Order: sequence, then C-alpha cells, then structure tokens
Amino acid sequence: MKIMLLTAATGGGHLRASAAVEQYIRDNTGYEVVTIDTLKAVNRFLDKSVCDTYRFMAKRIPAMFGRLYKQTNRENLLSGLVPKLSGAFSNLLYANISKYHPDVILTTHPFATEMVSDLKEDGLITAPLICILTDYGVHRAWIAPYVDAYVVASDDMVPELTSFGVDPKKIYPFGIPVHGVFFHREDRDMLLRDLHLDPSLPTLLFMAGSFGVSNIMKLYRDLASTDVKMQIIVITGRNQKLYEAFEKEITSHPQLPTRLIYFTDEVEKYMHASDLLVTKPGGLTVSEALACNLPMAVFDAIPGQEEDNANFLKIHDMGVRLQKDGDFAQQISSLLKEKEKLQEMRENCQHFDKSQSIPNLLALIRELVKEAQ
Repeated sequence: MKIMLLTAATGGGHLRASAAVEQYIRDNTGYEVVTIDTLKAVNRFLDKSVCDTYRFMAKRIPAMFGRLYKQTNRENLLSGLVPKLSGAFSNLLYANISKYHPDVILTTHPFATEMVSDLKEDGLITAPLICILTDYGVHRAWIAPYVDAYVVASDDMVPELTSFGVDPKKIYPFGIPVHGVFFHREDRDMLLRDLHLDPSLPTLLFMAGSFGVSNIMKLYRDLASTDVKMQIIVITGRNQKLYEAFEKEITSHPQLPTRLIYFTDEVEKYMHASDLLVTKPGGLTVSEALACNLPMAVFDAIPGQEEDNANFLKIHDMGVRLQKDGDFAQQISSLLKEKEKLQEMRENCQHFDKSQSIPNLLALIRELVKEAQ
C-alpha cells in the first residue's frame, strides 16, 4: 500500500502530526509512505507568503487574526483568513500526487484537504481522503465535500462537525496523532535526578520559545518571589534572545532551582519529569502533554484555534487558563500548593486516553482502501 501525507508549515503542529503518523507507519508496517509539504510543492512564493502572513498575524496582530478566524467560520465568509485554493493550485499539486499514485491520502492542513477534494471532484483522484484536524475546535476551512473521513481530537467535536453538514458516519474521534514516546511512562524521580533536580519538589515546565521575552520574564520573577517551594525547567527552543535573557535572570534567583534548555528533540522527557506545564495552547503541544498525563496552565492563547484548545482543557479540567489581567504567579503557585487538585487534573488527563489514535487511524486506512478497490 502507498500512503501519502499532505501537510503545510503554517505552525509546527501540522508537521508534527504528519511526522508522528509517518514514523508509526514506517516502524510498524511494510507500507510505503511519503510526506509532502503542500504549499512548497505547489509554489514556493505561495508557501512563503502564506506562512509569513500567518506568523505575522498570529504574533503581531492576534486580535485581528481572531476576528478573521471567527468571520471566516461563518457560512459564505470563507474568503479571508483561509482562501479557496483550487483551480491552478490544485492542478500543480496533482502533478506531485500523480507521480506517487497513492492508495490513500491523509491531510493535516485545510489547504491540502480542499485541494485534494477539488481533484477528487474533477475525477483526477479516486483514492480515499482522510482529513486529520490538528486542534480541539472546528473551523469551516477544514470541511470539504469529497473527504471520506475526518479524524478529530475528541468526541466534543462531533456535534460541531455535523453542524457544518458532515455525515456523523465520517467522523472518527481517535485523537490528534502524536509520537509514541509521549505515551511511554518514565521514572519521574530518575529523570529529575538526572537533571540535578529534587524529586520531592513540584516541578514546573516552561515551554517558552514562542512567548514574548517580557511576559515570560515577569512571570519567572514573580514566581521566584513567592514562598512556594518549586523548581523550574525552561525550554526556550531556538529562541536565542529568550535563552540569553534567562541565562542572566537565573543567576539573580539562586533560591529557585532552574534548568535551562535551548533546543531539544526529547520534549517528552521533560514533560514526564514535570507536574505542571506552562505553555501556549497549540494543538500538538496540548496533545503531547495530555499523552504524558501532564496538566497545563496556558496563556497568551492566539484568538481562534488556540482559544478553542484552551477552552477544551478548562472544560475538561485538564488545565487552567491564565488571564492577562490576573496574577499569573499567584494562580500557578496556588495550583502547585493544591496537590489534590493537581492530582485530579492529572487523572483527568490520564482518562483522556488517545494512545490508540494512530493504530486506529491505520485500521481506518485499511478499511477505506479495501472499500475503494
């Protein structure tokens, strides 16, 4: 069997979901699998324009991004944040698809979903199309008429999708695909000792790479001034400016044990070592933390999909939203002191078990391919 994954780089979550599925298929089957960045395959200029515009709006003018997100989620208002990419663009993508001749196509980005649906409508593609949504809310941009199956994050999304006219029989709440390492339980105490941290102290993990320096620094200073005993792991990603700022700041607070990490491809290790994650609520970050049974305190949510993700965590008591006008440090330190509450949130994460997301997806692939033959 030949499996094609189509994704795009407007946010890392689409790419990480595709990578998780591809790795599982390679490790557990003899199937051929290939991943294509849809926008790069269609047109390099289009790719740069779309990705740069997304990053600019999400980071620089998030309020406008949120308004456009909501407006384009209303019927007949789709042109805007997510334009209809059909016609010539779909045909350019078809050139890449036809070379591989896949038995099934999986998409983790709405642009890819729409273009493949257009090609199926034109009769150029007959392979089943599976759309994998990578957030905890539904936007109309993901919906296309020739999708054979939608794989979604949770049961909560089924009514949302059906309200957009999707047949409930096409909706599979398997969960957002994440790498298996996040589900593998590790010895927390051993991980902390390896980091030269104290297993008896509550551990706070900052995944801070996408935060503004001033916001996260204020939070760190405020936490350092509380009387709650804690220790912190900070991952700055490839944010050099933030890393250097933390290097200086940490020396000013020797009473607060802190481990500073620049870039790592072992995020799961730090999640398994922690009691609470402070992060922006991207769909894949949320899913990876839930796989680690790690409660979250989320802030700086981009209006739109990140707000949907944050609200999902709040509704199911697997995380708290830190309000911009609130006392971030007080909210976090209070949560760390309330051990029973934190444990209850961890158990809620554990009950939200999506460890079979990719195996279930693979079974669905086999079923749809068999039906199509």
